[in-house]
Amino acid sequence: MRKIKIFLEYEGTRYHGWQYQPNKLSIQEVLENKLHKITKKKTRVIGSGRTDSGVHAEGQVAHFQTVSPMQPREFLKALNSLLPPDIVVTRVEEAKPDFHAQKSATRKTYRYTILNRDHPSALLCRQAHYIATPTLKVSAMRRAARYLVGQKDFKAFQGSGCSAKTTVREIFRASVAKQDDVIRITVDGSGFLKFMVRNIVGTLIEIGWGKWPPERMKEILKSKNRRLAGPTAPARGLCLVKVVYGKQRPRKKATRG
Repeated sequence: MRKIKIFLEYEGTRYHGWQYQPNKLSIQEVLENKLHKITKKKTRVIGSGRTDSGVHAEGQVAHFQTVSPMQPREFLKALNSLLPPDIVVTRVEEAKPDFHAQKSATRKTYRYTILNRDHPSALLCRQAHYIATPTLKVSAMRRAARYLVGQKDFKAFQGSGCSAKTTVREIFRASVAKQDDVIRITVDGSGFLKFMVRNIVGTLIEIGWGKWPPERMKEILKSKNRRLAGPTAPARGLCLVKVVYGKQRPRKKATRG
């Protein structure tokens, strides 16, 4: 039995997240159906993690096992010939027997995109959260993001229904960058709780509006109380950028973006 590792990107608007759900279209279901057509065998695809309904990915990683003699490039071509245009396999390679797309991951990077101006964008409407003026105070959002870096208890940013055994996670980098009217919030960590990034973003937006001072982020973390944090930001602005495998970790620091 061979283990195949695949890298993929998808525009998640019309999907109910990564994981299979009865009567709801998911990325996992689409991939498994296409692999069934290719290999003529039922094949389970395991992803690096669950992206929420409507969330996008540039660098999702998954694996599956097969007895097929097909070469990686043949899988790449066959999958992309069958997949819808909003799901694309960008790379396929043979994986080591002990590789596991979820359990072997050591770091993930998410990016949240905000369009902050007096009119929306037809081209970004599915991939950015539109916030009309007033302009968000990016400097305050950056100062607040620094409190996220390090190993901390993120219970205050945990979404309801989360089944994680512990709410402690390590954030290596949290940055807020602005270019023209677009604000990009990047969070790089060892792992994330359900809705964690979107709840962090919702809190940063409140701080950007001036509703709370940047120091409020530290208080929210300490409280471990979800009700004290900001609302959950919409899924459309969130994208899984990268999944890293291996023991090396970057130095802990916050960046100015």
